[in-house]
Amino acid sequence: MRFPPQFLDELKARLPVSEVVGRRVKLVRAGREWKGLSPFNKEKTPSFFVNDQKQAWFDFSAQKNGSIFDFVMETEGVTFPEAVERLAQMAGLPLPKPSREEEADAARRKTLFEVMELAAKFFEATLASRLGARARGYLADRGLDPAIQLRFRLGYAPNERFALKEHLGNQGVTVEDMVEAGLLVTGDGVALPYDRFRDRVMFPITDLRNRIIAFGGRALDKDASAKYINSPETSLFRKGATLYNIAAARQAAHQGATVVAVEGYIDVIAMVDAGFPATVAPLGTALTEDQLALIWKMADEPVLCFDGDAAGLRAAYRAADLALSRLAPGKSLKFAALPPGQDPDDLVRAGGREAAADLIGAARPLADLLWARETEGRSFGTPEQRAALEARLNSIVANIADETVRRYYRQEFSARLARYFAPLVTARDGRLRRDRRGGPRQGGSWPTVAGASYVVVSEQLTASPLYRGRGAVPRREALILKAALNHPWLLHDHLEELASLEFRHAEAERLKSALIDIAAHVEAADSADVRAELAARGLGEVVARIEAAITTASVWGAGPGAAPEDVLVTWNQLIGLHRQWHSLIKELKAAEQALGQDSSESNYLRLVDVKARLERMEGTEALIEGFGASSGRGTRGP
Repeated sequence: MRFPPQFLDELKARLPVSEVVGRRVKLVRAGREWKGLSPFNKEKTPSFFVNDQKQAWFDFSAQKNGSIFDFVMETEGVTFPEAVERLAQMAGLPLPKPSREEEADAARRKTLFEVMELAAKFFEATLASRLGARARGYLADRGLDPAIQLRFRLGYAPNERFALKEHLGNQGVTVEDMVEAGLLVTGDGVALPYDRFRDRVMFPITDLRNRIIAFGGRALDKDASAKYINSPETSLFRKGATLYNIAAARQAAHQGATVVAVEGYIDVIAMVDAGFPATVAPLGTALTEDQLALIWKMADEPVLCFDGDAAGLRAAYRAADLALSRLAPGKSLKFAALPPGQDPDDLVRAGGREAAADLIGAARPLADLLWARETEGRSFGTPEQRAALEARLNSIVANIADETVRRYYRQEFSARLARYFAPLVTARDGRLRRDRRGGPRQGGSWPTVAGASYVVVSEQLTASPLYRGRGAVPRREALILKAALNHPWLLHDHLEELASLEFRHAEAERLKSALIDIAAHVEAADSADVRAELAARGLGEVVARIEAAITTASVWGAGPGAAPEDVLVTWNQLIGLHRQWHSLIKELKAAEQALGQDSSESNYLRLVDVKARLERMEGTEALIEGFGASSGRGTRGP
């Protein structure tokens, strides 16, 4: 409802700012003001001040300020009307009486909320009944246990044209109300309104107050015309103005949870189950302005996590373009890169909570995504091509409305361009090196030798999964990278081989991409040169952590003193085993899914066989020692 200005002024007069703020912040008198520790940042020296005369509060550490309404909205994560209602209750001031039109509208909406709640209970009960057996099987196959089903109030719409209509009719709900709530299909050519959702797993969609406003339905019949359908737009529901799981996510975000946006219902549920309760999703559309505003109200830098395919990449680019004109100091986006062909649900089922945490932890800033879009897979062999890149980046920057943010983006892209096209000089040893005075050390790539074109590594070479980022680096991945670090000729002779590998660990993947980039842009670099460039790119600590993951020197062929013959033997063994392992993991996933769909003896034996081959492969891997006569190593003693 709308609140008259006189009512809001009366609330401010009755509630000193120090009283409202004092419920959450311990305040002490400081002259005419009050001061305390920021409720938004951890600090030891007070930077939060309240001035009752000005009816305002100021937080210099978080760069926030406002009225009592702003404070309640910021600290309790509620909308303006909700803040007003809570403050009115605190002041003992009755809310203004709405107009007749507002009363009628509120009563109508209340009726529709009740209808939607009755429908949700029907779908829940049907899922638990005999009719819901197939739907329960589908949810079990997707890894959704009964507890998470209850948490999200999942249901099932039976495969009948009038099941919900008859049930609600018996509850006294009129057909007109069912139609207005979007539960029935009607219109020209429809003689008798019928259930919109049939033979579908049902996902209730709520508003910010956790009231059901719509449903999403996932077809169980593989031949259905649409896998997912949503409620039509109604007086309760505008699909571009809300998000799935918005109520629970807002509360979780207020308690400090990371805000994550994914693409679908199951993805949200999987991420919530993996420990990310502030996960939301748009409702079958690309991210809209209203949805972006909702996400930004929950967090200053939410993480967008789209599917690891071409459509997911396009969705990320659209979101980036949408955000540009709305960027503000401290307000931006981060992007998490999923493995190709995977969605968050696949990732969580394959790698569990650790994989989800590492994926989100490895999210990259908006500037990185924009730079990658304009450079990956492109050639910059002529001045005109390089000028075109600069023009595209300038065009991106021009879309940023905020002057301060625009200035820093201009500086960022200028620095990257300077580094990207830095000139080459001849070092004292006669080899070509990049002139480090030509640009800053962060970001960018190495150019090729003089006379060759500037070619950015293709997207196919650099794309690879991000599985685990903060745990220990898998030993085999660390050994492959160690071999490449110690013997850079591998990067030139076996570049495509290295690029085709899928690394589980985010830091291993990050270092691999950097090595590929170096190999594609620099000729005749030795190990010291490669390590120096990695350090200049801010990857020195990553190199140290990956080398620390190897706690034994038994794989001699990866070490710095190994002869080329032994290095190549070890390299081929490591690459072969890594590819074999990934192939077996894919077989394992397929076998588990087959067994889940059909618990036959043949499917069970298939699963047992794959697991046995994985165990044998791990045993074979442990035998790699890499001792070689060419490296001056003797044969292994008894």
